Amino acid sequence: MRIGIPAETRQGETRVAATPETVKKLIAAKHTVVVQAGAGINASVTDDAYLTAGATIGTAVDAFAAEMVLKVRAPSATELPLLKTGTVVIGMLNPFDADNTAAMAAHGLVAFALEAAPRITRAQSMDVLSSQANIAGYKAVLLAANTYQRFMPMLMTAAGTVKAARMLIMGVGVAGLQAIATAKRLGAVIEASDVRPPVKEQVESLGAKFLDVPYITDEEREIAQGAGGYARAMPPDWMRRQAELVHERAKLADIIITTALIPGRKAPILISEDTVKAMKPGSVIVDMAVEQGGNCPLSELGKTVTKYGVHIIGEPNLATLLAADASALYARNVLDFLKLIVDPDGALAINRDDEIVAATLLCAGGEVLRK
Repeated sequence: MRIGIPAETRQGETRVAATPETVKKLIAAKHTVVVQAGAGINASVTDDAYLTAGATIGTAVDAFAAEMVLKVRAPSATELPLLKTGTVVIGMLNPFDADNTAAMAAHGLVAFALEAAPRITRAQSMDVLSSQANIAGYKAVLLAANTYQRFMPMLMTAAGTVKAARMLIMGVGVAGLQAIATAKRLGAVIEASDVRPPVKEQVESLGAKFLDVPYITDEEREIAQGAGGYARAMPPDWMRRQAELVHERAKLADIIITTALIPGRKAPILISEDTVKAMKPGSVIVDMAVEQGGNCPLSELGKTVTKYGVHIIGEPNLATLLAADASALYARNVLDFLKLIVDPDGALAINRDDEIVAATLLCAGGEVLRK
């Protein structure tokens, strides 16, 4: 099969869907690979490295003309015309963007959205959300440390003692757990909050304190278990109680990192304007949910702003700031997914009875399959 690797054109997107490591494995699996010139340059991968791995270098037209196209983000309106009917497109295609999915279906593409893979053991090696969130959680702490105007660890010096920074992390999925681990290595004192009770043990195992918001009703307990590995929207009364606790802890925090997302919905508000007003001057908020509306209403997409003396970082898509490793992990996720839809002879073999394949298949034959 001929596989194309185009350069990403979305603003700010620095990742690439294949690396020399995965290209070499694709060629060993009887495929031919064409990489658009410069596709990996923002991820520190040269065209020569792809050539050495066995790929050919071509234009965008060459890459999009392949039978299968590997992408990081969904094809744009200008890229769609370059794709032939029946082309298999694999990437993070945003299954909640109905207009985009409809456009791909109308164009006759066979499109797989990797972020729709179910959270099951067999799908872990192709879990693009986890691989990229892990990087984003790490980078969020570094951005906070860079903006914060004090030390992170406690220091005892001849000039006196410097207190350790106090950090509050809200949302303890993959990104939140990595943020805890990174902040701990930098010497911060950490508290963490999440709607799901099972994460308490993980939080404490990393050396942070878990903020408990008691569940009063059976409904709250049931919703708090989440669905498919993701958090669910909690009832208003629980959210009110959490907001009261967060408000009190935020007043003591030097840095807050928010990671809370609900698939297909606007991000929940966790840090209100009143809470920001109550925070210490010079405090830092990193809003990792800014692309989905933000966990703080004062966040601004793509900007770092100062409101009421608090620095609020609204940098989107943090994984792109570590493009080399982000691309390496993402490319391995893609390679593992291909094993489900390509047979040992290198031919396309889509088994719709496979639960991972069925969950990720957005459209085929002109029909939208995932509503």
